[in-house]
Amino acid sequence: MAHEKNHDYHILPPSVNPLLGSLAALVMLTGAILWMHDNGPYIFLAGFVGVLYIMYAWWSEVVAESHVGDHTPVVQIGLRYGFILFIMSEIMFFSAWFWSFFKHQLYPMYEYVGTEYLKPEFHQINAFELPLINTLLLLISGCAATWAHHALVHDNNRKDLRMGLILAIAFGAVFTAFQVYEYRELLVVDGWTFSGEITFANFFMATGFHGMHVLIGTIFLLVCLIRVTKGHFTPQSHVGFEAAAWYWHFVDVVWLFLFAAVYLWAG
Repeated sequence: MAHEKNHDYHILPPSVNPLLGSLAALVMLTGAILWMHDNGPYIFLAGFVGVLYIMYAWWSEVVAESHVGDHTPVVQIGLRYGFILFIMSEIMFFSAWFWSFFKHQLYPMYEYVGTEYLKPEFHQINAFELPLINTLLLLISGCAATWAHHALVHDNNRKDLRMGLILAIAFGAVFTAFQVYEYRELLVVDGWTFSGEITFANFFMATGFHGMHVLIGTIFLLVCLIRVTKGHFTPQSHVGFEAAAWYWHFVDVVWLFLFAAVYLWAG
C-alpha cells in the first residue's frame, strides 16, 4: 500500500532503449554519409537494423505499460501532444521540399551560353492518369481508417474495426505499388534521372519521401491490425491506433498538396 500510485502521472522505470536508439541513429547517419562517399551501405544498414530493433523494443514497452494501467487520461494527453509535435516537425520537413519546388518553378536559374539564352526545360506528367488514381486510393484508404476509428470509439465494433484497417492497409499497399510503377516508367521509359536536373530532383525527393511515409504508415496500420487481433484497444484506451490514424490522414493531406502542385499546377 505504501507504494500504491495515487496520482495520474507515469513514472517510467529505467530503460536503456533511449541510449541505444540514439547510438543506432548516429551509426545510421554516419553510415549514410559514408555511403554517399562510395564507402558502401553496410554501416548504414547496421544502424538501420539497430533503429528498427529499438523501435520494436521501445514501443513494446509502451504497449505493456498501457496494459497494466499506466496510461491514465493525463498520460494519454501527453502522448497525444507528443505525437502532434512529431507531425508538426514532419510538416516542416515537407515544407522544405515545397519551398524548393516552387522556387525553381517560379524563379528558375536561367542559363546562358555566350549571349544565347537557354529556356529552362519543364517536364510534364499527366495528372489525370496514374496520379489521379493514386489520389483516389489514398482518400479511400483514409476513409477506411476513419471508419475503423469510428467503429472502435462509438460502437466498440471489432468486426468493422478489423475490416476498416484491412481496407486502409490494402489501398495503401496498392498506392505504393502504383508509385513504384510510375517511377519505373519515368526512369526507364521517359529517361528521367534522380539528379542532374532540378525538376527531376524536386519531383523525386518530394514524392519519394511521401512514398516512404506511405510505406511507414501502412506498416503502422498493420501493427494496429495485429494488435486488434490480439484484443488490444478499447474505446477509452487506444492512443496507438489514434496516432496511426492521425499519421495516415497527414499522409493524405500531404499527397493532396503534392497532387495539386507537382502534378496539376506544374503540368
